[in-house]
Amino acid sequence: MRLTEFWWRMERHLGKDYADSWARDQVIGELGSRTVYEALDAGEYPKVVWRAVCDVLELPANER
Repeated sequence: MRLTEFWWRMERHLGKDYADSWARDQVIGELGSRTVYEALDAGEYPKVVWRAVCDVLELPANER
């Protein structure tokens, strides 16, 4: 998954403004207790981050 697709999915589920805010503020245990931005900046693959986001948001399996 490319970053552009990752952010498209984030915006699709959370809205453009809230997706950015949520990604900066929400600490996710599956990502080593980091935010989305921290995980991506540390080199985590967008697909791994997306799956962690799906778990937190309780999105259906077909969104993964």
